[in-house]
Amino acid sequence: MTSRLVLGTGPLGRRLLSALEDQRGDLLVVTDDEHRVDTLRSGGIRVVPGDPSDRETLRDLGADPDSVLITAEDGETNLRAARAVDTVFPESMVLAYAGRNPTPETSAALATVADQVVDPGNVVAEELSHSIGDGGLQVRQLQRVLRDVDGRLAVVTHDNPDPDAIASAVTLARIAEAVGCETDVCYYGEISHQENRAFVNLLEFDLHNLDDESDLSEYDGFALVDHSRPGVNDQLPHETEIDVVIDHHPPRAPIEARFVDLRSDVGATSTLLVDYVRRLGGDVDQTVATGLLFGIRVDTKEFRREVSPDDFEAAAFLLPHADMEALQRIEQPSITAETLQTVGRAIQNRREEGSVLLSCVGELSDRDALAQAADRLLTLEDVNATLVYGVQDGTIYVSARARGTDIDLGETLRDAFGQIGSAGGHADMAGAQITLGVLDTIEDRDESLHEVVRAVVDDRFLETLQGNSDRLLTSVYGPETFESDRESLEEVTEE
Repeated sequence: MTSRLVLGTGPLGRRLLSALEDQRGDLLVVTDDEHRVDTLRSGGIRVVPGDPSDRETLRDLGADPDSVLITAEDGETNLRAARAVDTVFPESMVLAYAGRNPTPETSAALATVADQVVDPGNVVAEELSHSIGDGGLQVRQLQRVLRDVDGRLAVVTHDNPDPDAIASAVTLARIAEAVGCETDVCYYGEISHQENRAFVNLLEFDLHNLDDESDLSEYDGFALVDHSRPGVNDQLPHETEIDVVIDHHPPRAPIEARFVDLRSDVGATSTLLVDYVRRLGGDVDQTVATGLLFGIRVDTKEFRREVSPDDFEAAAFLLPHADMEALQRIEQPSITAETLQTVGRAIQNRREEGSVLLSCVGELSDRDALAQAADRLLTLEDVNATLVYGVQDGTIYVSARARGTDIDLGETLRDAFGQIGSAGGHADMAGAQITLGVLDTIEDRDESLHEVVRAVVDDRFLETLQGNSDRLLTSVYGPETFESDRESLEEVTEE
């Protein structure tokens, strides 16, 4: 069987044959270069000596190729071969090389008989456009800012980072190191989700866990990935001067940094870093490729959420370089007893308001278990949105999930909790953090604190949700209940 026919063995043809090294079984070459025949045959390639532009030679092949590649160095020779192919194999897809320094007439004539013409002038122009166009200029601006960092750069993820943030930070650190900038990949909080721990451990990413006592003066520059403002979803001082911001979340306020790349039309920050890697033209390390691919898959929920063509293209670029066995091990981690207990409490404590399900799990030992509980509850019948929350170390942590297009959770949580904490995320996956402050000192903790937390979280969320989407809430609190809850909330916030 011959599915691909190569006519001619010029430099382009030889490169194509090298690229097709693992797929030679259905490949046939016709060449009049006698010196190449033995060489190709010794490499396991089927070769027929003869004139590639001779119709009788092509008919005698007894082949019916799916595609024909015409690759001689001379454009006129390729034009004659293309016309012969058009007669002998009219159903085949034909790719023809215009040759070195082709005349406009030759290129135009080839275009009439070939499905695609490779013109070296156009290829060079496209490559130059790719390098010096808007995207290429952006890469060079990033490199310039990184070179200007006089000392060590901290690449900071958001708190309790997910795979997208971690992979993006590691890749940005590699780009910075390539231009001579020393870096640390830093994060606040914990990496407690089983998949995320497996992700970091299996890929052996070197991360620095910062806390309130960390000396930030050792860093001369700061970069933020997968979030865009210092002190918002990280614990950097609000006044920290930022050098680089790369994020795919839409900002709610102006972003100040020397270099800013905000593209909310893609599904993952990792996709943006793949764009930089491709434009820089270097080889992608297997560990980095695996991390970026997993980051895209997680943030797009296996290419089902807020996915764009750029996400698919980035994943296709990464796939040949990634360690798929490592990915499989990352996606099948063991689950802790604490996580199962948290999911169990979320199920037991759930209550429904229309198609919205809310649950307070109380004290937390594993914050990432909230996300798993919110995901699990979303699978219940007639539930279109979930909000699961708990308390740890004086902070209320909230995780929300939704399906369908009736709600934008990221906007809803920002509207509900942005004034009393930090919140954000995607339309169908979001989170929030609210500091309890004096409420954490309330006695009779099991009952009173729970009621106060419920007033702060449930009622604010439901009231905001009712204003944004009546379709989700068919049986929310009546006006009198909202009024009493609002009064209790005002008393709480005044304290």
